[in-house]
Amino acid sequence: MNKAIKSLRGFNDVLPQDSHLFNKTLRTLEDILEKYCINEIRTPYLESTALFARGVGEATDIVEKEMFSFTTNDQESVSLRPEGTAGAMRACIEHGLSYNQEQRLYYFGPMFRYERPQKGRYRQFHQLGVEILGIRDPGLEAEVLLMNAEFWKALGISEYITLEINTIGTSEARANYGKALVSYLETYKEQLDADSQRRLTSNPLRILDSKDEKTQAVLANAPVLEDFLDQESKDYFETLKEILTANGLDFVVNPKLVRGLDYYNDTVFEWTTTKLGAQATVCAGGRYDRLVEILGGHATPGFGFGLGYERLLLLLEEVHGKQEAPHAQVFIINDGKVQAQSLKIALELRAAGIKVLNNLAGGKLKKQFAKADKSGAPQVIIVNEELVAQGQVNVKHLATGEQETVSLDTLVSKLKA
Repeated sequence: MNKAIKSLRGFNDVLPQDSHLFNKTLRTLEDILEKYCINEIRTPYLESTALFARGVGEATDIVEKEMFSFTTNDQESVSLRPEGTAGAMRACIEHGLSYNQEQRLYYFGPMFRYERPQKGRYRQFHQLGVEILGIRDPGLEAEVLLMNAEFWKALGISEYITLEINTIGTSEARANYGKALVSYLETYKEQLDADSQRRLTSNPLRILDSKDEKTQAVLANAPVLEDFLDQESKDYFETLKEILTANGLDFVVNPKLVRGLDYYNDTVFEWTTTKLGAQATVCAGGRYDRLVEILGGHATPGFGFGLGYERLLLLLEEVHGKQEAPHAQVFIINDGKVQAQSLKIALELRAAGIKVLNNLAGGKLKKQFAKADKSGAPQVIIVNEELVAQGQVNVKHLATGEQETVSLDTLVSKLKA
């Protein structure tokens, strides 16, 4: 017997018992996106490695350690997309969608990162992202965050998720702050965790995100980014907070929130939960006014977010419990001589919006009824040659055991009633 081939580490199957929640949740989110007039964009899974090196940032963990990259036959370096924003921006530039225009876009699909798999973090994972181009205004940012809040309300998880916001100012302000932060941390280098020591020379602001207790103790007396912000950035952030408060959206200002990608400026945010342990961030994003220009387009303001879909599903399960796929409403059994009629009846019921399982295999009635019980369908239609000849079927209600003969002409209305 040949050895069975298993899936690659970190690449997970979505099984039938889970796919219902996967699809139902996506439909809920897409219905809300449609109300906000946000249109879908689909980009390739495979892009030039240079796109992510330039857009995401060469010194980020994603580009340094996490991309699935390889060289094609014609010696071009390509990568499976580790995130969706850079590809969406590339498409907008390439197809003339960004210059002097407003775009409200979303995407959904698999992303790929080579990192240690754990609960809520996979090497192939799904992400829903939104990108708003051509608008630089705190009101727009507030609208996106309020839309996020509408997501959580529709999914019944509002009380388990918290909005954290911060402003990281301009690139100049961050550069000046980075110098001051490095100067301070160099004195305590030996007390920092290994990742933070490495980031001292590549991406010092990411040290603020460290979960290491000793590193956080060192950071307690470090310079703070707020002291390096210009007045315009501070005023912009104050306006955003005022709009959110006026619209009843609670938030926490987290001065250590910086996000891990180089393209952000000014507003950054995360929606976090305490229900998933270390994997606390469910949705995150911010403003990126220089990204389109970095990727070769005209300067275009942008604001958006990425939502970790597997983490969202884990949170839904944690809050609401495991959800079963909906059962059939009707199970059809037959005596093996009337398959064509069984098919016709099933098609008519489905056309009327009734979920039907049709046991075309036939077999002994006892076994067919056992299948019907297992299906979870509350009603069984029994089709046999004698009844069909009279334009009738039997309908058995499994909860009560009652059985009645019903005309085919009135079957749909009877079942719906």
